Amino acid sequence: MKQEIHPEYQDINVQCACGETFTTRSTRKTDLQVEICSACHPFFTGKQKLVDTAGRVDRFNKRYAKKTGAATTTEPAATTEAAATTR
Repeated sequence: MKQEIHPEYQDINVQCACGETFTTRSTRKTDLQVEICSACHPFFTGKQKLVDTAGRVDRFNKRYAKKTGAATTTEPAATTEAAATTR
């Protein structure tokens, strides 16, 4: 093995957005901030939690609710009348 080519591992602190902090070893010299860790990730916790990034989930729900609300009030009524007249 060649000498002096391997990076030095240092202890760093990792801080999650949920508030969890832990220490690990890395070649990175500064602390690390992450959005999701094993304490809040649904795979490890068994609970589903929506991670809303800049209101994307809310925007999707508004758009989807608007389209389905308009489509359900006009679409089935027209389809039912057309089906009744063709029989």
